[in-house]
Amino acid sequence: MSEVVTYNREGAIGVITVNYPPVNALGHAVRSGLVAALEQGQNDADAKALLLVCEGRTFIAGADIREFGKPMQEPGLTSVIDQYENSDKPIVAAIHGTALGGGLETALGCHYRVALSSAKVGLPEVKLGLLPGAGGTQRLPRLTGARKALEMITSGEFVNAKDALGLGIVDAVEDGSDIKAVGLAYAQKVADEGKPVRRVRDVTDKVEAEKGGEVFDQFRAGLEKKARGLFSPFKCVDAVEAAFNLPFDEGMKRERELFMECMDSPQRGGLIHSFFAEREVSKVKGLSKDTPVRDVNSVGIIGAGTMGGGIAMNFANVGIPVTIVEVKQDALDKGLGIIRKNYENSAKKGRITQQQVEERMALISGSLTYDDFRDVDLVIEAVFENMAIKKEIFGKLDEVCKPGAILASNTSTLDIDEIASATKRPEDVVGMHFFSPANVMKLLENVRGSETSDEVKATVMAVAKKIKKVGVLVGNCHGFVGNRMLHKRGAEAMALVNEGASPQQVDKVLTDLGYPMGQFAMSDLAGIDVGYRIREERRNAGEDVAPSWMDKLVEMNRLGQKTQAGVYKYEEGSRKPIPDPEVDQLIAEFRKEQGITPREISDQEILERCMYVMINEGAKILEEGIADRSLDIDVVWIYGYGFPAYRGGPMFWADQVGLDTILNTVRNFHDTLGGQQWKPAALLEKLVSENKKFGDL
Repeated sequence: MSEVVTYNREGAIGVITVNYPPVNALGHAVRSGLVAALEQGQNDADAKALLLVCEGRTFIAGADIREFGKPMQEPGLTSVIDQYENSDKPIVAAIHGTALGGGLETALGCHYRVALSSAKVGLPEVKLGLLPGAGGTQRLPRLTGARKALEMITSGEFVNAKDALGLGIVDAVEDGSDIKAVGLAYAQKVADEGKPVRRVRDVTDKVEAEKGGEVFDQFRAGLEKKARGLFSPFKCVDAVEAAFNLPFDEGMKRERELFMECMDSPQRGGLIHSFFAEREVSKVKGLSKDTPVRDVNSVGIIGAGTMGGGIAMNFANVGIPVTIVEVKQDALDKGLGIIRKNYENSAKKGRITQQQVEERMALISGSLTYDDFRDVDLVIEAVFENMAIKKEIFGKLDEVCKPGAILASNTSTLDIDEIASATKRPEDVVGMHFFSPANVMKLLENVRGSETSDEVKATVMAVAKKIKKVGVLVGNCHGFVGNRMLHKRGAEAMALVNEGASPQQVDKVLTDLGYPMGQFAMSDLAGIDVGYRIREERRNAGEDVAPSWMDKLVEMNRLGQKTQAGVYKYEEGSRKPIPDPEVDQLIAEFRKEQGITPREISDQEILERCMYVMINEGAKILEEGIADRSLDIDVVWIYGYGFPAYRGGPMFWADQVGLDTILNTVRNFHDTLGGQQWKPAALLEKLVSENKKFGDL
């Protein structure tokens, strides 16, 4: 008998208990133990029903990630589930915490399911580029019907216990915290009432009712937009459809075939890398797990604009009160009004209740004086990119804020150490770079200054988790990690247009790679004036920043989506970029002024120049220690800039392309185009010479 799965009888109920911390994952020992315990239960003449229950904080939460990439040892999960489903004694699965992936598939192999009201269930395999491979695509739709099964399986999202009850996934939901007591009571009821063995595979009413319907084609059409470029969601649809077109055993074979197709897809490697990278990034190099974390129970924000308001919502959403300071009452009122409008829109879409709107708005207060920051634990400055203004603000904060308060800047490019120099407490100053829209985007790029204390670093990483962001701690330089690489790509995209490409050609190459939008559409979304101010700041600092046709767009008040015209034009209420002949004419005039004869540029050249310049810069960022690991860069780009997760992030993608290929092309561009951006990074050259990858660092 496996020590992680035990069998004992309590009255007439045979209890199979899994105890495999931390999440009772379906490792080999658990699978073997489940089979052995079931055999004991079957042979126990005094057991009238069996109960499957887990110790610890959760039911089986999926596969054992320690076995990822290794050959599956027998018994496989499908075999285990088949044996449970074919038991001649009724089996009750008692669910608490989360029943995910193979955990939910195991529960579906049992004959009855009871859950605590706090439990959640789901099949998240699609997030790893896979599909449920142990019967999930065949059993779930027999209970829920096609559409809800498709929604759950193609999104990988969880369903709470109450909704699971309504969908027929579980048979009963109980309040309380003692899952074993709940499970025993339900199993006793099954035994007392002589309830029969009820196999999900034999439930056919919904299958028969929806057979031959249009739901599958409709769902695929919807995925064309939502899951553009992804492989596994469409295979999930194929697998669920098999449940409606084939007998159960043949459907299981089809599921296995489709599962293996997903296993063979290169997207699986990228998504698994993204999955592990997101978890690994919270472990900061050189920062002890025992580092004290300061309490953050109140927050101040400077600036009620789009960014400041979005940041405020993150804290109100998790119950942390926020004070927003503005210079003028009308700006403050406008900002608070936009926050309310955002919440009201969420309520209209059913994402939150009207009561939650009022609760969250009650946590956000406005002020015209910094004095109201005297007692807050964290202040985040969110004004536009101007060093003089930021230093003036931090000087005031230094005077007003209590000792131990963290002073953070939302700057996207500027030197954190210079900002900190305006205070007498540089150890408490840090960058917290939110991404727009701040209440939606998951990335929080936390920037350590040279004197930022470990305590502050640990605290801002904990804050990221608290407000449901993916926090990445990076070093201090112009643009940090994300924007430093973006600026290189942006400059190359501009150069390509200057030389003869169109903005829409450049954008199409990037969206074909998997980005949600291209360089120029992204500029329009962020506001072209943002980049303009950054260029002006650099010019004021004495840098030689070349003139740009984008500057002319700003001077024409074409600022992007917010003015319905930027590089593209936009119809009222639409975010769809429309090419504009007026911009084509402006670019043609700019080329003429600069003495440039346009040439035809291939999509391949655009791909190489936009992407390889980023990889070369990423290598320099690693060399300098601005990022500790290549996965830090990958996470920044996936969650901050929409780099396709199925490609694993830019540095992982580069490893797949081949660093020797990239280095040779970078050298060629250095020879033909010149410029520091094309000088090969020493780290890139070193890795190629040693036949290594970024992933080996």
